[in-house]
Amino acid sequence: MKTFRMLLTALTGVALLAPAAFAQGGEAAGASKSSAALVIAAIFGVGIAAFGCGLGQGKIGAAAQEGIARNPGAAKSMFVPMLLALAFVETLVLFTFVTVFIVK
Repeated sequence: MKTFRMLLTALTGVALLAPAAFAQGGEAAGASKSSAALVIAAIFGVGIAAFGCGLGQGKIGAAAQEGIARNPGAAKSMFVPMLLALAFVETLVLFTFVTVFIVK
């Protein structure tokens, strides 16, 4: 429950910073504030993506190990799908990271 509250607080912070990050500024000082808010929102986004990735990869690994423990003969047939699932989850974080550099 404590983790959920922390995640909810982080999401609320990102939601509050997003309008300021994408607002149109007419002067240089306003553009600087907007840019700073955009960077902060992007950092929170990468953090949330990495947190979700860690949880997802942990579940994938735990499920694969449990399946192998129940049926050791299926270890070879479980290995490739497990690696594919791990790669897909990690790719989402990498896309988020690249998006930060594109937006910045």
